[in-house]
Parts: sequence; C-alpha cells; structure tokens
Amino acid sequence: MQATAQATYPKVRVGAMVAASDIHRRMTWSRIIGALFIAGFLSYGIGAALVTSIVGEAGFVGTIPTQETLLIAGVFLMLLNTGVDIGKAVFFFPILEGHSKRTALVYFAAVTAQVVLMAVGALFILMLVPLGGAATGGAGAWAEDVGTVLTHGNTMAYNIGQAVLSFGGVFLCWLLFRVELVPRALAGLGILGYVLHGAGSLAELFGLGITVYLLLPGAIFELGLAIYLIVKGFRPDAYAGGLSRSGPEGR
Repeated sequence: MQATAQATYPKVRVGAMVAASDIHRRMTWSRIIGALFIAGFLSYGIGAALVTSIVGEAGFVGTIPTQETLLIAGVFLMLLNTGVDIGKAVFFFPILEGHSKRTALVYFAAVTAQVVLMAVGALFILMLVPLGGAATGGAGAWAEDVGTVLTHGNTMAYNIGQAVLSFGGVFLCWLLFRVELVPRALAGLGILGYVLHGAGSLAELFGLGITVYLLLPGAIFELGLAIYLIVKGFRPDAYAGGLSRSGPEGR
C-alpha cells in the first residue's frame, strides 16, 4: 500500500504542475493582448491629439517651426502604434488559428494593412516640418495649400485603414462569438461596433462627417475586451481547444 501511494503521488503532482502551467500561459497571453489594446489607444490617441492641436487651425503651417518638437512627438506616438498593433495581431494569431485559420489570416492581414496606411498618414504629417520652414522663409500661400493637402492625406489614410481594420474586426468578433473565447455579449458588441465604425470611416471618405457618432460602440468593445482579458483572460476551454488543434507550436 505504501509503495502504491509513493508511485502515484508524483503523477498527481506533475498533473497539477501542468495544469498550473497552462493557466499561467493563458493568462500571460491574455494580458499581453489586453495591454496591447490599451497601449494602442494611448499611443495613437495621444499622438493624434498632439498633432490636431497644431494642425487644427487655419494658417497652421506658419506656426510649425515654433511647435516642431510637439509635432514630431505626436508623429512618433502615432508611428509607435504600428508596432503595438502588429504585436497584437501576432499574439492573437495562434489563438485564432486553432479555431479558424482563415479568420486568423484575415485579421492579421487587416491589421497589417491598417498600420501601413496609418503610418503613411503619419509620414504625411511629418512632412509638415520642412514645409513650415519654407513658409517662414517667404514661401507664401502655396505652403498653406500643401499643408492642407498633407493633413487631408493623413485623414484619408486613417479612414481607409480603419475601414480595413473594421472588416477584419468583424471576422475576429464573429469567431470570438462562435467559439466563446470571451462572453458572447462582449463579442456581439464587437461585431456591431466594427460594422458601425467601418461604415463611419467609409462615410468620411465621401465627406459625411458621421464617424464620431459611430465610433463609440467599437471603442467600448476594445476597451472592454482589454479589461476582460487582463482580469479574467480567454475562457479556458475555448483557449485550450484552439491551441490543441493548432498543435504544440501554437503555444
């Protein structure tokens, strides 16, 4: 009897250690993805706010030399979002792939296209720095016209990028809803939010300024998803099921 107890004890302990390891891995990945959602909000949001505070008024090109540092800081934060969003897609990929490789690829491609477009828009803003120098050197009204074109180009790139992201976001949220990686109510809000945000972004391209009214559900979803992942993580059964189908390398 004693020999039997000694033989079985290590097995129970090893099983408990494996289960604890799985829980730790799930929470680590969940918290990384949640933190990246919040980091993306902060980096691009603060950067865009800094840029808007400079380019949001008439005759802004002539004021750029005196606010150059602030403008560059804003552009840097906007570009920082590129790495943040790509990281989010990379960490999401193995979790999604086990449930639907097509969804994993669509979401990854959508995020990649979005960050490229938004980075191009940020570079348009960065080009305002030498333009401001030309304006103070007596370039005249043409510098203001070029500045307006560059800021409009940033806006266009942003809205196209957000429309592409929304397309991939609908695929993401439908999978989250279907396999219940997160509560269905949260995933359903994401589907609605991305549909509305995509529609608003496309409307902006045609001169209809309604995106600010359609942005709220998607913003609530992304912040809600981030908080849920940080606090509770992906639901264990759905998380484990997806990784087991994608193989050990998915972990």
